[in-house]
Amino acid sequence: MRAIAILAGRELRDSLRNRRVAGATLLMAALSLTLTLLGSAPTGSVGISMLSVTIVSLASLTVFLVPLIALLIAHDAIAGELERGTLGLLLAYPVRRIEVVVGKFVGHTLVLAVAAIVGYGAAALTLALRSDAVEAGAWGAFVLLVGSSILLGMAFVALGYLASTAVRDPRTAAAMAIGLWLFFVLVYDMAVLGALVADQGRTFTPSLVTALLFGNPADLFRLANLTADSNVSLHAGLAGMAHQVPAGTALVLAALAAWIVVPLALAALLFQRREL
Repeated sequence: MRAIAILAGRELRDSLRNRRVAGATLLMAALSLTLTLLGSAPTGSVGISMLSVTIVSLASLTVFLVPLIALLIAHDAIAGELERGTLGLLLAYPVRRIEVVVGKFVGHTLVLAVAAIVGYGAAALTLALRSDAVEAGAWGAFVLLVGSSILLGMAFVALGYLASTAVRDPRTAAAMAIGLWLFFVLVYDMAVLGALVADQGRTFTPSLVTALLFGNPADLFRLANLTADSNVSLHAGLAGMAHQVPAGTALVLAALAAWIVVPLALAALLFQRREL
C-alpha cells in the first residue's frame, strides 16, 4: 500500500504540473460556467427547471471532454516511461508491477477528481447563488453528475492504460487513444443510430437498444444522468428510455464500474508479461 500511495502522489504532482491538464481543467470550468449561465435563460419564462437544464448541458459536455482528458493523461503512463528509460529504474525498486499500475491509476483518478470538482465547482457556485431557481432536493442529481463523471474518466483512464501497455511507442499509444475516443464518443452511437434507422423497428426492441448502450461507457454515463431524475429525463428527451433501464441507476453505475475494472485488469496482465 505504501508503494501505491507513493506512486499515486508522484503521478498527481506530475499531472498537476502538466500545462495540458491544467488548460483542460480551466476549459472545463469555463464551459461549465457558460452552460450554466446560458441554461438559466429560459427558466423564468417557460418554467423549466434551471438545475435540470444545467445537468443535461453538462452531461453533454462531459461525454466529450472528460474522456479526452482521461486519455490525455493515461496514454503514455507505461509506454512513455519505457521510452524515457525510467520504467526500468522504477522497477529496480522493491515494487511489484501490479503496484505500479494501481499506483499510477490512483494518481490519475485523483487528477480527474480535482478536474471534475474544479470544473463543476463554478457551475455549483452559480446554482447555489441562484438557489431560488433550484427545486428542493435536486442537488442529488448534480452530485450524481460529478460522481459519474469521475467514474467515466476512470473508465477511459483504464482504456488508456490498456493502450499504453499494449504497445512500446507512446506515439502509437496516443494514436490508439484518439481512436478509442473517436470510437466510443462518436462512431459507436452513430453506428447504433444508423442500424436503428435501417432496421425501422423490425429487430431492435427497446431492451436490445438498452443492451447495446451498455457496450459503451459514454452511453452508460448518459443513462445514469439523463434517466435517473424525471425532470432531467423530460428535458433530455429520454423519458421513455428511463423506463427501459432495468434496476435503474444502480445497475448502470455497476456496469460503468465494470468498464473500469476489466480494462485495468487486462492492462495489469499485459504489463506483468511485458519484457523490458
